[in-house]
Amino acid sequence: MEMNARYTSFVAVGDSFTEGMSDLLPDGSYRGWADLLAARLAARNPGFRYANLAVRGKLIGQILEEQVDIAAAMSADVVTLVGGLNDTLRPTVDLGRVRGLLEEAVEKLAPSCGQLVLMRSPGRDGPVMERIRPRMEELFTFIDELAERHGALVVDLYGTPALGDQRMWDVDRLHLTAEGHRRVAEAVWQALGHEAEDDWRTALPPAAPVRWMLRRSSDVRFARQHLGPWVMRRLTGRSTGDGRMPKRPELLPYEPPAPR
Repeated sequence: MEMNARYTSFVAVGDSFTEGMSDLLPDGSYRGWADLLAARLAARNPGFRYANLAVRGKLIGQILEEQVDIAAAMSADVVTLVGGLNDTLRPTVDLGRVRGLLEEAVEKLAPSCGQLVLMRSPGRDGPVMERIRPRMEELFTFIDELAERHGALVVDLYGTPALGDQRMWDVDRLHLTAEGHRRVAEAVWQALGHEAEDDWRTALPPAAPVRWMLRRSSDVRFARQHLGPWVMRRLTGRSTGDGRMPKRPELLPYEPPAPR
């Protein structure tokens, strides 16, 4: 990529990862890597415009139906598309259908923007990850193929030890912490041709040992507060994103969140 490339507009498409959970702001809203990236691009480009259409809980079919055409019509310099991971979490997922929907989304977005950016998303270490790893890797292989065919960039976060560290993930074990989002923003920033401000792959300092009883207590809290409700939503066909609007639905001049 051209170093110090100039981008004047950015549209983010996807699910909770791009919405910014769990990078919580004091007012209760979420920031996340896309907002951080937009702020850095805006500081370099006067009049910079930004839209974030991502909504938590969305499957790739919903992203295609609800976000892709809107994003394509915005004709932005940069569009990021991250989706399909929520599908892989479902034990009965049809990966062939997921690939077809993702391909349709890329075919609409790639010719509509200056640069389409896809991702191999980070994966948290742990037993749940081991169960879904084959599905994720199949999805990521297909993302690489789509990028090659359509001239998209791929930001490869998968398998980076620092982002797999459990301390980079919130207590729900599904969403990155603020530091994790900061590193993703840096990774995309570099992929777009900008000079590195730091090494987003740098490992965290060694973790202090955690006693067995504390680990089990944490597992019980996780199951009660996050895993149980997640399972119930799957059984009832509900989603955390039901009825929720995107936080930045229009491509407008970037303004940082008001201090609270």
